[in-house]
Amino acid sequence: MKKLISVILSAMILTTTLTACGGNPKTPTGSANGGEKDAYKITIVQPMSHTSLDQIRDTIVAELGNSGENIVIDTKNANSDSTALSTILENCKAEGVDLVIPIATSTAQSAKAVFDGTGTPIVFAAVSDPAAAGLTGEDCQNITGVSNNIPAAEIVKLIFNFQPDCQKIGFLYTSSEANSVSTIAAAKAYCDQEHIAYEEVSIANLSELQTEAETLISRGVDALYTGNDNTIASAMATYTDAAYAAGIPVYCGADSMVADGGFATIGVNYVQLGRQAAAMALKIVEGTAPDDLPYETLSDYAKFVNLQAAGRFGASFPESAYEGYDVLVEADGTSHFGK
Repeated sequence: MKKLISVILSAMILTTTLTACGGNPKTPTGSANGGEKDAYKITIVQPMSHTSLDQIRDTIVAELGNSGENIVIDTKNANSDSTALSTILENCKAEGVDLVIPIATSTAQSAKAVFDGTGTPIVFAAVSDPAAAGLTGEDCQNITGVSNNIPAAEIVKLIFNFQPDCQKIGFLYTSSEANSVSTIAAAKAYCDQEHIAYEEVSIANLSELQTEAETLISRGVDALYTGNDNTIASAMATYTDAAYAAGIPVYCGADSMVADGGFATIGVNYVQLGRQAAAMALKIVEGTAPDDLPYETLSDYAKFVNLQAAGRFGASFPESAYEGYDVLVEADGTSHFGK
């Protein structure tokens, strides 16, 4: 009998779910009457909504939905409420999901804590440093996924490609996001090695974003950089308005952040990341143990530019500076993102 695909998307208040270490992955089993296999229940969880995270979720849903497997998909979203995350995950555990796909580092860490010892597989998506986040090792045999790590050297070289005379870089990140802290730490280490001056400021929540961006600008930085930071990515307009008013470019860690107003990136293509995460999940559905699937990184890094942003901060770069970059947003505001 042809397999059915059930894709159920949460419409009201989206919440959060994940998985953890130990045990073997469940494979669909036959029904009591020997008929079609039971549906395999997968829950996708994200901490908040912004372009990158939504793009990952939508890509995974599409890939799983087109797989031909008998899968029921549920999506959960904590809507930026960190206090609700554990409750959401506990509810998902009580519901007996077969596999959890946590999007972003904080979600994956919470999933590990809640599902510890249950044997439920976790396939994380967009964790910048899985080892630093505690998602690798002997106690994490049921955890795998796809990292969105970016080489620190490429981040800084990106800035000097457009601003060869840059004297000081400003790093802005969210202090509670391990992924963002790790990315900026690597960039700072490279700057120290190359004797490049920098300033850094962190925020605890979005209410501080504009003030702290202006603090960095007041310290005489020539460029601003923010990596894979979910909190800041959810408020790019606030960030870029402050920076561009002062004539300072904003460089980012993801194509979606450039599409939302940042200037340029050597970063992550989140459609590609979503496809890789879905492919790993499908291998587990088919019977492969997570421990036999080492976590992956992206093989290629995207190079994107926003020409409208360049106009906003008053830059005029030579054509050679854009060589090898795909234009996400034209000078007139026309967007090519997702096309």
